[in-house]
Amino acid sequence: MSKPELNNRIRVFRAEHRMSQAELASAIGVSRKTINTIEVGRFVPSTIIALQIARHFEVPVEEIFSIT
Repeated sequence: MSKPELNNRIRVFRAEHRMSQAELASAIGVSRKTINTIEVGRFVPSTIIALQIARHFEVPVEEIFSIT
């Protein structure tokens, strides 16, 4: 059985809100690099960061993150 991968739609939500990685990072209290590494799939966010991103965009966490 293959290991599940975490997919995310952060870039899509940022584009819809005309928001840079730096602006999102500042809004939730992390570095721009953290947002970048999550977006490109090099880093799996903590539950807290995932929930903060979802709360920022006012959507359920499942609208931003999914597993394959």
